[in-house]
Amino acid sequence: MTDTPASAPAETTEHGKDAVLLIDDEKPLLAVYSAALSPRFSVATACSVQEAESVLRKRKFKVVVSDHLMPGGNGMSFLVRTREEYPEMQRVLVTAYMKPEMLLRSVNEAALFRYLLKPISLGELIQVVEDAAKLHDASGRQTGA
Repeated sequence: MTDTPASAPAETTEHGKDAVLLIDDEKPLLAVYSAALSPRFSVATACSVQEAESVLRKRKFKVVVSDHLMPGGNGMSFLVRTREEYPEMQRVLVTAYMKPEMLLRSVNEAALFRYLLKPISLGELIQVVEDAAKLHDASGRQTGA
């Protein structure tokens, strides 16, 4: 298990906004999601799993929202890995379809907070991210973090 560097900024910015990481290879969607979440959250974006992994090494996030199918990486596999390295971070998967075996993996391996089926409403996205951030905070209080 890799520890986050002690110098990594906290999951909340100096402006009191919770940090959220959005990952999607479709830049127009990423821009829409980011614009919808930015009034409430400090949003970082990545267009690939590799870019997201680099961002995670530099900063802590309360919530990560990842697309499933992307060139050069699979969102579900990425979220499984982040569960091991950043167990306190809440994970949300965005996908155009959810096969039964993928649903089982999302529960057993990735411990997703939620999954969202495309097309998603921005209101639903905002609500899910808010709820995930609240769960992150509640989990931290219970473990003494």
